[in-house]
Amino acid sequence: MTEPTDAFVAHRNLLFTVAYEMLGSAADAEDVLQETWLRWAEVDHAQVRDPRAYLVQTVTRQALNRLRTAARRREEYVGPWLPEPLLTVPDVADDVELAESVSTAVLLVLETLTPTERAVFVLREVFGLEYAEIAAAVDKSPAAVRQVAHRAREHVAARRPRAVVAPAESRAVVERFRAATGSGDLQQLMDVLAPDVVLLSDGGGKVSAALRPIRGRDKVLRFLTGVSPEGLELVPVWLNGAPAVQFVVAGRVDGIGTMLVQDGLVTALYLVRNPDKLGSLETPNALTR
Repeated sequence: MTEPTDAFVAHRNLLFTVAYEMLGSAADAEDVLQETWLRWAEVDHAQVRDPRAYLVQTVTRQALNRLRTAARRREEYVGPWLPEPLLTVPDVADDVELAESVSTAVLLVLETLTPTERAVFVLREVFGLEYAEIAAAVDKSPAAVRQVAHRAREHVAARRPRAVVAPAESRAVVERFRAATGSGDLQQLMDVLAPDVVLLSDGGGKVSAALRPIRGRDKVLRFLTGVSPEGLELVPVWLNGAPAVQFVVAGRVDGIGTMLVQDGLVTALYLVRNPDKLGSLETPNALTR
């Protein structure tokens, strides 16, 4: 099994990235990788001409199965659902397209696609697979995949953030937010928030969080100042390919905040406090495509 194992390990980061972009959950992506490995171990490898293509096809099918199940669970989710934050190495930001594709804002857009549309979009637009390869993974004809890809591309284009911000600019804005929140300087915090800023907080019904989106600078400011506990520490981290903050209380991670930055201001703030989604914040992931 040495050569098959080596092949799986060589493509593991790619397979994880595909699964995470399809599912928005690091825990689910790891489960899909385990399922993919079990199927890979049982294959007659002498019959596999392209291990990378075969593994991507397998991980896509497993992720599709899980995505359809997850869609039913999310209908019952308490409050806004946000993707599970992923601790990433700063180098991910160097690949602008990859970093954008795993951003919270874009993952939320992908949530509005059907499972098949999401798979086709991810495989085509992010990873550049040929239509024939995608067709084999989603059990459709290449012609049908072209139609799905066109529909998904238009859907995402109409909803994704209008511009990609350079990492340096994003880092500067996030640092301003962190400094203002940490110091309690309300004017400085107000100055970093866009007038029409939107805040989504994900507690999953397990911890305190807003059950609906909060819109407008004044309301977001009141929410942030009202929920900040004593001894709150904001730690800079890289999440989903971009600068972010980790909220630490008494040495324990209480939540994370990722942001959408445009024109030098925070236009969307995504807070994840659901403890089930904070377990992947220990080891940085080296995503690839």
